[in-house]
Amino acid sequence: MLNHSGQMLDRRHFLKTVLAVAGGLTTFGSSRTFAEGHKEPARWAFLSDTHIAGDPDNKYRGFRPHQNLKEVCHQIAACPPEGLVVTGDVARLNGRAGDYQNFRDLVAPVACEHPIHLATGNHDDRDNFLRAFQRSRHPSWVVNGKHMLTVNAGPVKLIILDSLLFVDLPWGRLGKGQCAWLQTYLRACDEGPVVLMLHHPVIGKDALWDARSLLQLVTPSRKVKAIVHGHSHRFGFSQFEGVHLISLPATGYNMDGDQPVGWVEAHLGAREGLFTLHALEGNTRPDGHTTRLPWRT
Repeated sequence: MLNHSGQMLDRRHFLKTVLAVAGGLTTFGSSRTFAEGHKEPARWAFLSDTHIAGDPDNKYRGFRPHQNLKEVCHQIAACPPEGLVVTGDVARLNGRAGDYQNFRDLVAPVACEHPIHLATGNHDDRDNFLRAFQRSRHPSWVVNGKHMLTVNAGPVKLIILDSLLFVDLPWGRLGKGQCAWLQTYLRACDEGPVVLMLHHPVIGKDALWDARSLLQLVTPSRKVKAIVHGHSHRFGFSQFEGVHLISLPATGYNMDGDQPVGWVEAHLGAREGLFTLHALEGNTRPDGHTTRLPWRT
């Protein structure tokens, strides 16, 4: 594995270095995070596909993504979690600077007190995305142009991956370099539970181009308990070889009338995760329903 200057990193140095930069690149708002080794369950907010446009009045399929995110932030601020993750498609279509500025303005009430971590989706432009959210006082970890992030969430470590391939086209890919980074990190980190978060699904329509490589990598690593993704605009749970696959609802709009629009409240423990849907629009019948997912051992 190479560091920023192209030098080889041994396993110990790799882990020390990557932990030192965790939470830097695609994070803004409060820098407060849980200390390493914290074992109490953590409560986090998981969002995806916010699709915020430069125009606050932008509509799609009858939905107003700007108003939806404003309401979500109001709900979150009323009972704040330890942090928030958005698994991509922050922007409406092609990641314009105005999209990200509006997103920042909307989430400001949450960001002033709690960290917000972002992944890139296929409607995000990486350059504009990084200019909008990069924190210059933190170094970044980059492999072949892909940006990764690790976050301590109580007893669980969140690893946020970069699956952006082409802007405004549906496909995604991690790439060999990012997969190699992930494999090295999983070998080096402690034995606590790990949850991977990225934009694209690993099974089904518009799955990652290299989904098979990712699944072959994580299946033998018993540390990995779940993979959380967006992109499909569908809310649901499935499994692959004991690894939970969690598909987040879109916050901006659904693509099918039977799907909720909203966000997920995640209680992350050492042995299980509890995931509660907060549905704003679309199919609101499952609003408030909690799904319990025991971690594999």
